Amino acid sequence: MQCLSFKSSPPPTSPQTQTIDLNSCPPASQGDSSEGTPRSSTQPSPTFNLSREYTLAVQTDSYKEIRSRIEEQVQVEDVLENGDTHQLILSQMLQPNRDCVAQALRHTNPKATLTRLVSTYFEHSENITDLCLLLYQCVYRARTLYSPITELLQVFPYELNSISQAQCNWAFDVFLQFDSLDNPFPCPDSHNFNEMRRSFSQLKEQLDHRINKSHSRVRFLHRATTGSAICLIGTVVGVVVSAVVISTNALAAIVGLVATPLCPVYVPTDLKRKQLAHVAQLDVAKKGTCVHNYDLDTIDRLVALLYAGVEADRQLIRFGLERDRDIYPIHEVVKHLRGNHDNFVDQLKELEEHLCLCFNAVNKFRAKLLDQIHHHQYSNS
Repeated sequence: MQCLSFKSSPPPTSPQTQTIDLNSCPPASQGDSSEGTPRSSTQPSPTFNLSREYTLAVQTDSYKEIRSRIEEQVQVEDVLENGDTHQLILSQMLQPNRDCVAQALRHTNPKATLTRLVSTYFEHSENITDLCLLLYQCVYRARTLYSPITELLQVFPYELNSISQAQCNWAFDVFLQFDSLDNPFPCPDSHNFNEMRRSFSQLKEQLDHRINKSHSRVRFLHRATTGSAICLIGTVVGVVVSAVVISTNALAAIVGLVATPLCPVYVPTDLKRKQLAHVAQLDVAKKGTCVHNYDLDTIDRLVALLYAGVEADRQLIRFGLERDRDIYPIHEVVKHLRGNHDNFVDQLKELEEHLCLCFNAVNKFRAKLLDQIHHHQYSNS
């Protein structure tokens, strides 16, 4: 299997113990608060228990729906080789899909910075969905690879004296089949995964710069609006005072004064509303970028662990194969495989859950961003 690009990473921090700084970017894709993640109306504490958030996330309806959908799709053996099938499944997983996004962006200025950044976010989110789809297929293939091993470990005798030659031959054949197949996970010394993470980091920097610029414009427009209002009030007050003091014969001059204000009055509410709409779109894209980067880090570490686990089992199995069908080495190999198997299965399950969470997060933020775009277009219509 061609490497998808992952780098070697230290083991992931267990979600049972990790805490997250709430003052930084959002830590994980946990679905909407209405689906089970409570949000306090008071100021949140600096850290929270990721284990609890993780547990709540995998219990949401959107998570269950995305998992059911992906399980139906990825059980296509040629999904990695068949480009048309892969693109079809990708379009079904992305909600909103590429066509919906293109239709919404068709009504925006393609040369505008906002359009460019939003388009880049949609493109990157599609790329990470593409990667997760390929990795989910890797999980499916890993389970297929380990299915004979799992069956063997369940019935193979624990005691050396209880092993028959027929059972030894069966184990040898299972090992031979395992060794003939490729590692289902991408090797950790490739670069595409790092490139994707670098792309998200660069996009976040661009979004931060554009958000700060938009906030500056909003503050300027707010000051301009406030200054214009104060100037208008001052003009009206001056006219009223003049009306009290000046004789009736000077009313014509007062009318002229009212018609020509002492300072220009300009209330740029439309421009301010436009900038706020831009900020809302950029903010959704930024939050999505932060979440996706966190998901990429977690998935990267899990894939590196699983790849290393398969290679370790392969080396162990080759030790048994080199000694042919001798009962003692086969027994030793089975004993060590039993010690590793449960941990490997747990890591496989954890990767599968994080892939589904990533799918869910991508769709959630794509939908939120598209809603912001539609809302802005509706307001201007």
